[in-house]
Amino acid sequence: MKISTSLTRAARFALFGVALSGIAAATPTAQAVAAEEVNLYSYRQPFLIEPLLERFTAETGIKVNVVFANKGMLEKIKAAGANNPADAVLTVDIGRLYGLKQAGVLDSVKSDVLNANVPANLRDPNGLWFGLTTRARIALVSKDRVAEGELTSYEDLADPKFKGRICIRSGKNAYNVALIASMIANHGEDATRTWLEGLKSNLARKPQGNDRAQAKAVYEGQCDIAIANTYYMAKMQTNDEKPEQKKWADAVRVTFLNQGTDARGTHINVSGAGVLKGAKNRDNALKLVEWLSGDEAQKTYAEVNFEYPVKAGVAVADIVKAWGDFKADTLSMEEIAKQREAATKLVDQVNFDEGPTS
Repeated sequence: MKISTSLTRAARFALFGVALSGIAAATPTAQAVAAEEVNLYSYRQPFLIEPLLERFTAETGIKVNVVFANKGMLEKIKAAGANNPADAVLTVDIGRLYGLKQAGVLDSVKSDVLNANVPANLRDPNGLWFGLTTRARIALVSKDRVAEGELTSYEDLADPKFKGRICIRSGKNAYNVALIASMIANHGEDATRTWLEGLKSNLARKPQGNDRAQAKAVYEGQCDIAIANTYYMAKMQTNDEKPEQKKWADAVRVTFLNQGTDARGTHINVSGAGVLKGAKNRDNALKLVEWLSGDEAQKTYAEVNFEYPVKAGVAVADIVKAWGDFKADTLSMEEIAKQREAATKLVDQVNFDEGPTS
């Protein structure tokens, strides 16, 4: 866990960090709940979030005390109960947002700003969480070994013509669980089980590694098709510190699936935020979430982390724009979240992570 150390945050931030780390769980003092501050949990990386929070403070005068964590955030929130010192949470993946909702730790808010900036399918119907960015789950296909138009849909991934040609990370990875959940929402469990079995039989190797490792496998000739999130492609293309990753990216072509007039569109996932129940600085927490859905923050998300803004009219990064426009699946993220448990069960039932059988 990393805690930011801005001198301007001083003692209030120290108290917040202690409470979040579990060293102390006392009720926050009057000093810790001063009117012009907000306490934030963030799963998002400091390099992306800290500049945004500093700009928010400059514009509003509201100081943001933030703790960055990779895991265990929900457990800390639940354990603290009414003594929870945080006011808002910022995280990635619909699974984490839905988990916060199911745990009952998010507060329902009404905001004309958020309703205007965030499309209905990318926010909770009761105002418990709001999507702030999206990322598409795409195919990265070999420029040399996969012809244009040869792969056009997620359903095609189960076609026997692709036997031994596909690489993917674990079926239990959050991004793949969401993809499988979207298939269930669109086709039902039985059809998705059949599809997942077909995909498994087409794998070139046992599921492994992260999204970048799949592109590397295509570059090395282990497979012809990799499944990955869009921003990983951009990060590889711009990675000056690891030039070998530019070679991986140069070997593949971005392919948005399920396009066309009658197609449902490419599956997307979200990062998002919500206000926590019992927030001592509730109004400021809402102001922060609203600000993150606005033009400046949305533009920063797009340029720094190569994500797609949720607010209409905000431009994507040039490198992302070069891939072309695509039609996104407009299925409610709530409906996808509801199928995550069933998706995880299907992964186990077909022994997906064991890889292809001979």
